[in-house]
Amino acid sequence: MTTLCKKISWEIIKKSFGPLIVLLLFIATYVYYRINVVPLISAQLQADLGKYIRTAFILCVGLIIQKITGAILAWYKENIAVKTAAQLDDKLIPLLKRSLNVAVWVIVLLIILPFYGVNISALVAALGVGSLAIALAAQDTIANIIAGYLIMIDAPFRIGDKIKLPSGEKVEVLEIGVRRSKFLSEEKAIVIVPNLNLSKNKIINYTYGEGAGNGV
Repeated sequence: MTTLCKKISWEIIKKSFGPLIVLLLFIATYVYYRINVVPLISAQLQADLGKYIRTAFILCVGLIIQKITGAILAWYKENIAVKTAAQLDDKLIPLLKRSLNVAVWVIVLLIILPFYGVNISALVAALGVGSLAIALAAQDTIANIIAGYLIMIDAPFRIGDKIKLPSGEKVEVLEIGVRRSKFLSEEKAIVIVPNLNLSKNKIINYTYGEGAGNGV
């Protein structure tokens, strides 16, 4: 466990080193500004400069958060995902990375805009309504993605296993995808099934059964 934490910490340090240096330089410049510049300028100029300083600080923090999440996902992909037979996590990580990046910068934008007199209440409401509409329109896709991730965790079947589908077909597992999984039937046809159907119904795994029989 200690080695695992050290590896993650090192990945985070490597990815966030540049933004952290920028943030430290920014803090040092701000201290100098407060001590040497503020006493020499007007209150109005202080207010204007303060707005830009807060903007720069929040942008630095947002960049650091983006780098940290990217480092954690990169570490997972290089050390965990490559060791699993399922391809779901390999496909899901880039999608998760892009989603986190969008979320980070949307939050940064919502924090910065009020500094410039923008009322974000209407913008937040619009984002909420838009997100709800997207979620409703894509609920089947989201459900299939979640089901695929649960299949990867629970591992009711693996690539290469012989299983019986809920439809009764005996197939070989070819791929566990983000939304759908692919199987090879006894007739040498490719069968594509939504992950939600696989997650909700009974699956018979003959390969697991052979392993249990050999152990007895």
